[in-house]
Parts: sequence; structure tokens; C-alpha cells
Amino acid sequence: MIKNILKGIKAYAGTFKLINKLGLWKYFGVPMAISFLTAVLIGFSAWGLGDNLGAFISKAWFWEWGFETFRAISDFIGALIILALGLILYRHIVMALSAPFMSPVSEKIEKHLYGIDHTRHSHRNTTNAAQLWRGIRINVRNLLLELLFTIPIILIGFIPVVGIISTILLFLVQSYYAGFGNMDYTLERHYKYSESIQFVKRNRGLAIGNGIVFMLVLLIPVVGIILVLPLSVTAASTETLRVLESSKTLKKDFQ
Repeated sequence: MIKNILKGIKAYAGTFKLINKLGLWKYFGVPMAISFLTAVLIGFSAWGLGDNLGAFISKAWFWEWGFETFRAISDFIGALIILALGLILYRHIVMALSAPFMSPVSEKIEKHLYGIDHTRHSHRNTTNAAQLWRGIRINVRNLLLELLFTIPIILIGFIPVVGIISTILLFLVQSYYAGFGNMDYTLERHYKYSESIQFVKRNRGLAIGNGIVFMLVLLIPVVGIILVLPLSVTAASTETLRVLESSKTLKKDFQ
């Protein structure tokens, strides 16, 4: 697992060079715009709804003494919860809507690394509409599962000391599903929906490694939102293709 996580992280090395060499920036224009607008919308929502959620949380304090302090803490917690959930929504919305633009990027990388004949004989022919629907299915599934894990982790985080562990768990869960979405842009050409899910489960480390850098890049103000998809999709494509190629070689050896 640790070895694969490191491979997923190391795959980011040389991404800028590969993007420039293959002229891939033109494919990222629309996804970059989607990413930026979605982030702005969620940011304003967190700013506007944080106080409302804080007011609801503050109702748990029945005493007059210390109420103002508790209310201030509640407002902070409310904004934090909305930001955490907003970050989850942001990733899945952007990944789902960007699928028709990211799949060609992954395909061009595959042609560059393994040749045109390799791509022609190994991939599934899919339309833009099919890629969009696939992206929506994968990301709705991942969103529901991520929320299923995230909500209990957030609640556990209020327990002293344990909160540190919950923060790490929350980061790893979000990293896994971020990497999952990035890997599927390549997998959609090779595997059906259910087969792709099983592939990522077998390669959890790669997904987590890719997602770790994805999450860290997002922390960079403005620039992170714009560059996160080009870097993470390119890294995920190269590493996913490497695993796919290795598995094909193993099958040939056993035949």
C-alpha cells in the first residue's frame, strides 16, 4: 500500500513537461473554467450558510453564561463543516462535468506512451455523452460513499485527542476518492463501470497517492483550483496506464 501511494505521488514528476510536449493545455480550458466557477460558488455558499448552521449548533447550549463564546465557536464549526462538505461536492461536480474533456487527454497520453496501434486495439469506443454519463455515475457513487465515511469521521473529530486522527482519516478518504475519479478517465476506455471499481479497489494506494497531491494543490490559493485537474489527470493517466500495461504483460506470460 505505502509503495503504491509513493508511486501515485511520484507520477506527478514531469507532468508539466508532458502536458507541454503533447499540447494538452487546450483540452483543460473548459474544465479549468468549471473548476474555478464551482469553487467560487461553493466558497460563497460556505460564507453565507456558515452563520446559519452555527446558529443551529448553538441551540445545544442551554445556559446564558458563555453563550456568546459558544456561538462564536459554533459559527466557526458551521463554516468548517460546510467547507468540508463543499470541498467534497466541488471535486465530484468538477470531475463529473469534465469527463468528456479529460478522456481525450488520457487517450493522447496513451498514444504517446504506447503507440496508436496499442490504443486502437485495446480501448472501448465511447461518445462524449457516454463519457459524461459515466463520469456522473462514478462521481455520484463516490460522493455517497465519501459522505457515508466523512460524516462519522467529522463527528468523531469533536472528541479530544481523537480529533487529530480523524483529521488524517478525513484527508485520506478525500484523497482516495479524488484519485479514484482521476484514474477513471483512463479506465473508462478499458473497463466497464463495475470492472473499473474493482480495479481501483485493487490499486487503492495509487488512488490515495494521486489524491494526496490533488488535495495539497487545492490548498494553493486560486492557482491550485486552476492547475489541479491538468496535473492530477496527467499523473493519474500515466500511472494507471503503467499498471494496465503490466497486467497485460503478465497475462501474456501465463498464456
